[in-house]
Amino acid sequence: MPLAYDPSRTALYHPERHDTLFVSGQSCSPLQLAVEAARLAYHRAEVDPAQRIRLADALARVGFADLVLFVDSKSGAEAYAARRSADGTSLLSFRGTQPDNFQDLIADLRANLVAWPESAGRVHDGFAVAVRALRPQILEWIDSAKPDLNKLILTGHSLGAAMATLAASIWPPAWLVTIGSPRVGDAAFIATVVAKYSVRFVDCCDAVTEVPPEIGGYVHIKDYKYLTRDAGIVENPDPAFVQSDRSRARADYYRQYSGQVAQNVSVRDLADHAPINYARVMFEPG
Repeated sequence: MPLAYDPSRTALYHPERHDTLFVSGQSCSPLQLAVEAARLAYHRAEVDPAQRIRLADALARVGFADLVLFVDSKSGAEAYAARRSADGTSLLSFRGTQPDNFQDLIADLRANLVAWPESAGRVHDGFAVAVRALRPQILEWIDSAKPDLNKLILTGHSLGAAMATLAASIWPPAWLVTIGSPRVGDAAFIATVVAKYSVRFVDCCDAVTEVPPEIGGYVHIKDYKYLTRDAGIVENPDPAFVQSDRSRARADYYRQYSGQVAQNVSVRDLADHAPINYARVMFEPG
């Protein structure tokens, strides 16, 4: 059974306020690690010592330590890395858009395609700026910590998913797991995104996964896992199935939550973007 669906504004705008889904001693799959690690990236550990402790504690529950934060104040880009000594697995998780961070909003809006000589093709200008801002710090971590890229999990949600996709073209990981990702670049770029395992999650009506539109060359990584309105997982579903499922989801959402707009997101197309509504499918209730 999945966790309960969360339509609240808090779930969407402050993902870090929900307690971690990691349980001490729990054996997590790479997908579970990636999806929850992406949500945990919203902890503002770079400015709040209490949130840094919460982040480190959550990661420690599944064996990860040596937390390193990557922050660029000019671009507003943030990420973190951690390593599990037991098996050498490393996490590199990029933070998504924070509504109160105007730099993130600017990055999202800079949607013109620019050259990406780091691999090939053209990519979203704002996403490229964010990754390039953190690249020197990440390179320093790679040089000092020497993570095994064959055991690296790259992940992120929203803007963070786009950044993780760009990072995968620079540092090919074992796993690239993106949650609620917008389109990142053109077909020539997507061809350079190499990971042993690549998983793109799309939660039902999530509107962010439909932007930028397929204009000027934007494409998605083709294969994806679609989370249905009732928390099922379907690999590369037929477009007609997706359209039907989304229509029913929107109608159900309106009937159930239309009278609770004060505390809940007004439409399912936004509520489905909340990181917890991705993570809930991967974890059973405690």
